[in-house]
Amino acid sequence: MHISPDAILYWQWGWLHLNATLLFTWLIMLLLTLGAYLVTRRLSASPVPSRWQMLLEILVLGILSQLTEIGLRQPRRYLGFLGSLFLFIALAALLTLVPGFEPPTGSLSTTAALAGCVFIAVPLYGIAENGLREYLRAYLQPTVIMLPFNILGELSRTLALAARLFGNMMSGSMILAILLTIAPLFLPMVMSALGLLTGMVQAYIFTVLAAVYIAAATRSRPQGDREPASR
Repeated sequence: MHISPDAILYWQWGWLHLNATLLFTWLIMLLLTLGAYLVTRRLSASPVPSRWQMLLEILVLGILSQLTEIGLRQPRRYLGFLGSLFLFIALAALLTLVPGFEPPTGSLSTTAALAGCVFIAVPLYGIAENGLREYLRAYLQPTVIMLPFNILGELSRTLALAARLFGNMMSGSMILAILLTIAPLFLPMVMSALGLLTGMVQAYIFTVLAAVYIAAATRSRPQGDREPASR
């Protein structure tokens, strides 16, 4: 039983190595890229689109609806980034049904990288929406004394994103491995289904939290909080 897919080594030559985290991360990226190409190469405006196009439209419209409800004013601007996060984590959970597959989200390095992407994207979107000065002023709210606490808050929520996803995915894999040893018939099948559900929920939660952070960074300050224009 492995705590993390990082410990599963498939190939090594000197300092170069290929573990399960790298292998299955690239596999997921390949599947997403290939799937996007196959689904979008024959898009049609026909009243009766193909089943794959209908699935794509349902997925895209569903994500856009969630982003709108969260408070993002232009959800299409963030669809590519947030949608990619959701699809990567969801597909990693879905592929756990394939024997021998080790979800890369069970590695702290992968979840830290995903959280790091959010950590970088939040200020970039905030600056693009409100400008550098306005974005930096948010760290001084409500007083200058809050500056170090606001910075610590940015760092801690990034750590929480990585740790939450890693903990849930890793614990699910460990529990399934233990049950396979104790009761190798029906109980692991039930736990696999529950693990799949948990993975999908984690993909949703991770994406929603990322969207909430971006919405907070891109939200314009109320008119009453702005400095009065000079006469």
